[in-house]
Amino acid sequence: MTEAALFQSILASLPEIVVVTGACILLILGQFVPKGQAYFLVCASIAIVLIAALGTLMLASEVRPAYAGMFIVDRFATFFKLLFYVATVLTFLLSPKYADIEGIESSEYYVLLLLALSGMMIMASATDLLSIYVGLELMVLCTYVLTGFLRQQRRSNEAALKYVILGAVSTGIFLYGVSLIYGLTGTTQLDAVAAAVTGDPLDPGLLLAVVFIVAGLVFKVGAVPFHMWLPDVYEGAPTTITAFMSVGPKAAGFAVILRVFLNPLVASSHVWIIVAVIAVATMALGSFVALVQDNFKRLLAYSSIAHAGFALFGVVAGGADGIASVMLYLLIYAFMTLGIFATVIMMRNGDFSGEIIEDYTGFAKLHPALALLMLLYLFSLAGIPPTAGFFAKFYVLVALVERGFVLLAVIAVLLSAVAAYFYIRIVMVIYMREPERAFDPALTPLVRATLAFTAAGTIGIGLFPAWFLRLAQQSVFGGGSLDLQ
Repeated sequence: MTEAALFQSILASLPEIVVVTGACILLILGQFVPKGQAYFLVCASIAIVLIAALGTLMLASEVRPAYAGMFIVDRFATFFKLLFYVATVLTFLLSPKYADIEGIESSEYYVLLLLALSGMMIMASATDLLSIYVGLELMVLCTYVLTGFLRQQRRSNEAALKYVILGAVSTGIFLYGVSLIYGLTGTTQLDAVAAAVTGDPLDPGLLLAVVFIVAGLVFKVGAVPFHMWLPDVYEGAPTTITAFMSVGPKAAGFAVILRVFLNPLVASSHVWIIVAVIAVATMALGSFVALVQDNFKRLLAYSSIAHAGFALFGVVAGGADGIASVMLYLLIYAFMTLGIFATVIMMRNGDFSGEIIEDYTGFAKLHPALALLMLLYLFSLAGIPPTAGFFAKFYVLVALVERGFVLLAVIAVLLSAVAAYFYIRIVMVIYMREPERAFDPALTPLVRATLAFTAAGTIGIGLFPAWFLRLAQQSVFGGGSLDLQ
């Protein structure tokens, strides 16, 4: 690699370098920060993310390939990185009070979140199967540790152990697919793999490789039949980490899926049929199993599975509109999910956990403003107009119908109606019952700021959905298209 190429590569990956370097400095400085000074850690972490975000925006003006074609900076990567920054900063804002209550206040907590962010950033820009793997492992290794951060709680330890074992299996499946592709084509770069694929019909070995890679990736977004880790991990992990995982790593998984699915190898393998089956099964399981949940975090876990299924319908639709609909869906999902988790986090105060649905009995009579916010997030998750969640689902359905997948669109609507029931059930608990006991939510200024920001995003995108859709469309690989058929 020449000096000019090396400089260009370092410049392209500058935001990632900033985050990793900042995490390492914070790890050292954190050892000298006295207990009770969590705000310093939060401010330092947010400053690192904001510097990285500024660098990302400055580099977004042109497409910048780097590291011999293994990494790229384009509008697609920029869109997802900005989404990761939002999710990470909001997690930082929610963390100090919760970490203090749970006794997990330490610099390592914030360092691991920053390192997980760097892994997600690499995944968004990766254009080689090996660089995808590096980003994937950096992200999941950090989330394994964060899941078990409540060391005194058995369920947290158990969740982390399950996550590690199942995550290792999925990574092995993904790497087996990568090894097959390298053995059959002699390369792991997505563009080079596409150029190496000739002949009709496609080599059965390549078809098998595609299936393994798809299986490894859908695990990361919690799709059926690789969903079994998600409810236990969501319930056992600290609630702030659950909020982070429900948005950041899921969006990173979809970024890789969309990047890989742009590849003609995948397009020529008719893998969209497999993805359509996975999407239907995922949404059905998430919607129906959530109906019988009593634990709020487990209910949101199955809700997350159902939403992953709906987003996969956008992948099936394909085309620039299909990808843009998925990107918009993930943006809206980030705001409404972090909002609803913020309400769960603020309920954790003293001996009150806020994790049981019955804890919210009569909440509207005690705290009407907070109940109204919960109503907004729940209606948005259910896809009720005019909230942003409605438009998230609407544009995916439009993409499906325009591509001729009318039956899939009908199935998606019917399953959405099922999913709406368990959200409305919570609304009834909040508004239709008398409170059983009074309690004070842990409302710090940072939590208030998070609630205000997520509510503004949920309402704002609902009021101006076309503008945000155009933003997503302009970010689709510089206007390229995707066709899975």
